[in-house]
Amino acid sequence: MSKYDWDRLNPLQLGKCGEHFAKMEFALYGFHVYTSEVDDHGIDIVVRKDEKIYDVQIKSSRNWNYIFFLKDKFTPRKTLLAAVTLFFQGSAPELYLIPSSAWLKPNALLVSRNYVGKKSKPEWGLNLSPRNKPLLSHFVFGKIVVLL
Repeated sequence: MSKYDWDRLNPLQLGKCGEHFAKMEFALYGFHVYTSEVDDHGIDIVVRKDEKIYDVQIKSSRNWNYIFFLKDKFTPRKTLLAAVTLFFQGSAPELYLIPSSAWLKPNALLVSRNYVGKKSKPEWGLNLSPRNKPLLSHFVFGKIVVLL
């Protein structure tokens, strides 16, 4: 049995692994981590270091998938972060930390979709793909967390 056999996990299990991994990484960088009992406002955890407090929405993806954050729950501001855990079969998880304000300057990776006149609600999207990996590399967790 392989340690990194992500295919054996269902989507809910994978999401929980991503949440625990993100919480552990924040703690290892000296943050206090607080979990919410109910995720009804799009906030999975709150992290604090010194006097700085951040709301964090955590998303997980198996391989390269599209990830989105509903605009009515994820409004860009200095204190809102997206933690994204990527799971590739046979490899350790990869964690990225994206300040929500990064979506205010869309590019091939970070997109804004309003779906005017359609059923879907407006969202901020993350186009995960091997082609966009160089753009994603700017948000490696260890690079961003030390700037907070």
